[in-house]
Formats: sequence, C-alpha cells, structure tokens
Amino acid sequence: MSHPALQEYLDRLASGASPSSSLSIGADGEVEGRIFNTRLGSEFYPLRELGTGEVAGYAGRVRAIAEEDQGLPLWKFLDGAASDNESVELDRLCRMLHAINFFRRADAGQHTLYLNVHDRLLSAVSSNHGMAFRRILDGLDLPVDQVVLQLPAVNARQNWMLNYVADNYRRNGFRIAVKVGSVAQLSSVLGHASVDAIRISTLHDASTADLTQAFAQAAALNVNIVVKQAAVDSTAASLLHAAERTGARILLQASAHRPARPAPLHVPAAQRAA
Repeated sequence: MSHPALQEYLDRLASGASPSSSLSIGADGEVEGRIFNTRLGSEFYPLRELGTGEVAGYAGRVRAIAEEDQGLPLWKFLDGAASDNESVELDRLCRMLHAINFFRRADAGQHTLYLNVHDRLLSAVSSNHGMAFRRILDGLDLPVDQVVLQLPAVNARQNWMLNYVADNYRRNGFRIAVKVGSVAQLSSVLGHASVDAIRISTLHDASTADLTQAFAQAAALNVNIVVKQAAVDSTAASLLHAAERTGARILLQASAHRPARPAPLHVPAAQRAA
C-alpha cells in the first residue's frame, strides 16, 4: 500500500487509538462500518473491458456482516433511516468504508473505484456535499481522481438537481457516472449532463441499431458505458458489434456471485476491536 496516511489511520484503528465510533477492525481483520446496530463490510465487483477482458475498475458495494443479513442491499439499510440526515450519514460511511478497504489493497494500483450515491442523498443535501468526502480522501492521502461517484437515475423534472449535485462533485475533483434504466434514456442524460460514464440497467429490447446510435454518441463524448455481465448474455453479439462499429468503451460488471473481497489486515488478535 502506497498511502502512508491511510496506513497510519489503520494502525490507529487497530490499536484502538482512533476516535472513530463508526469504523473498526473486525474479527477477520477487515475494516467494518457500524450503523443502526448493523456491521457493514465491502465487496468489489470487477469491471472488465468488452473484448479484451482486462480489469478497468471496481464497483464498491456494501454487504452486511451478520449472517442473517447477507446480501441485503444498501437501500434496505437506508429505508430504515429515520431521517434524511441519517441517510446522508450512512451513504457517506459506506463510501468512506469502500475507499479505505479498496485503496489498502495491493492490487488497487491505478484502477478506478466506482461508488454509488443513493437517490435520497440528492434531495437531502443542499450544501457543499462533495467537499465532505473530498476532505476524507485528502486526509487519508487517497487519490480523488481514481474515484467515480455514480449518481442515481432521475426523471426529467429532476435534471436540475442531478446537474447541481454532479457539478458540485466535479468541482471537488471527482469523476461522475449516472445510472439510466435503458439504452433509450442514454441520449437524454448525455444531452444535459457532463459525465464520465453511463451505467445502463438493462439492454432488454435494444436492437443493434439502438445500441450503435447510443454508443456512437457516448464514444464522441468519451463516455464509458457500464453494463452488468448478467444483462448482456442474450445480447452479447449485438453489443460487441455496436462497440466495434462506434469505438465505444464498454465495461462489463461481474455478476453478484463473483465479487472480490478486500484482503484482511494482519493485526494481532489483542489489538482487534471487539
């Protein structure tokens, strides 16, 4: 790990010298988050380039540590929040947890880390929200330019809100991705927002012509396309054809049963948090 400030923080966390009440070293040496009496961990899903299979980045996702909560998605935790402020707190905690667990990995290198921003955060935050996360990364000597913040899909009436939040994050050095439900929605987002990547939830009913038109627009703006591996199994040929014709960069996210867990820290058992 080439981030001295992060290593110093982890050493303090392991020894109990850190004042953090929301992060700790778990029994297996992994950094965990704690909120709502729930222990949270990180998983990282590789994003591989279509055609070459090379890993271009990782998508960070939260997981519940308790056995009975395994696989519980982030929105389940957020739905239990009593207020928007608690939603913001949880969302930031998850991103901080993922950043710590990711950049302490020996293989993090120059890989990009994609982190979700929950949709409740868009309406809950009206201040300089990008600065808060930027300060955390700067304090740990972590590279802001390797982080892509993935914003939720919005309807047309919420475009101003999406642009406001995206601009704030950009001014704080982050790259931006936006989710869309289908290929048909990609053109609309590219028409009103400056983004680095678009994540498409489904390719269902998208023809080769649809893909070619959308990918050509993305390629012209140097915007990456992110699609889950499971969503392309029935359209792989059309996807590859459209990508080759347009030169678009397509990143396939590994299926949910193949995440990469962070390597545990090797700390003496006596120093691990209870």
